Amino acid sequence: MLDKNYIVQNFYKRLEEKGYKGKIVSVKHIPELRQDVKKHHEARLLDPDFYEEYKSYFEFKPDVEFADIKSLFIISVPQPQFEAVFHSNNKKISLLIPPTYLYGRNVIDQMIEFLSEILRSGEYKVAYAMLPQKTLAVRSGLAEYGRNNITYVPGMGSFHRLTTLYSDFPTEEDNWQELRMMDMCKECSACTRKCPTGAIPTDRFLLRVERCITFHNEHPGEIPFPEWMDPTWHNCLVGCLHCQKVCPVNKNVINWTEPGPEFSEEETKLILKGQNLDQLPIETKEKIEQYDLVNYYEVLPRNLSPFF
Repeated sequence: MLDKNYIVQNFYKRLEEKGYKGKIVSVKHIPELRQDVKKHHEARLLDPDFYEEYKSYFEFKPDVEFADIKSLFIISVPQPQFEAVFHSNNKKISLLIPPTYLYGRNVIDQMIEFLSEILRSGEYKVAYAMLPQKTLAVRSGLAEYGRNNITYVPGMGSFHRLTTLYSDFPTEEDNWQELRMMDMCKECSACTRKCPTGAIPTDRFLLRVERCITFHNEHPGEIPFPEWMDPTWHNCLVGCLHCQKVCPVNKNVINWTEPGPEFSEEETKLILKGQNLDQLPIETKEKIEQYDLVNYYEVLPRNLSPFF
């Protein structure tokens, strides 16, 4: 069995080689992760509907096959935004999909394989952890919060995907710190000024999630947008990029866009109509699967409607 210090050093070496970033923290901090969210809920700073919708995520219960969780590994992988193109009535509409939406399962599987390979030499095990990752990323020192409550990782800005893994690796390293906002945010209000809904307040740090476009266009497809939401505020197929586009920390990554799917007039018409996924032409269904849009398919008719 290899020395634990060697395994830690190899972990950080391999991260650097891959262009990833990561941290290791002790499992003893799991109660603090729960408490960070619970205190906001008890202070009534979180929208009740939002909390109920994500309750299982906030009040997570570790479920692993191995006997004893001892550490959390959190890894950040660079991820671009994607461009989806739709055609309707001789109009071509290009809509962006922000980082963190697509290929999530692929990244999780890649990170499980990546970390398992490193820890296998010590016969340690790995399992996916579903928990408040943004809070953990900031607490671990991997990331910092922006005023918009989005996490920023050095060199990646907000164009990254976080993955957290449980392990029985007995870490002596314990990166843990207070939650903090980037120093740059203290003198900057670009995101506050750009947000059309007023979701990013000036009188507190916590986002007013009930005003956030992202929160509303991730709802089940049968739930309409609130009446107060101006259709011209929509800017993405799912999610929102208003605040990320103007953030100075993103200046080196904001134009990182990869091509996504392109849908013909007939395909767009079927999607707007809410055609059942299994009843779409095989080529259209395969395109949606290829670009990992299956989980968002039910919201597409509603989210596309302001643009057509």
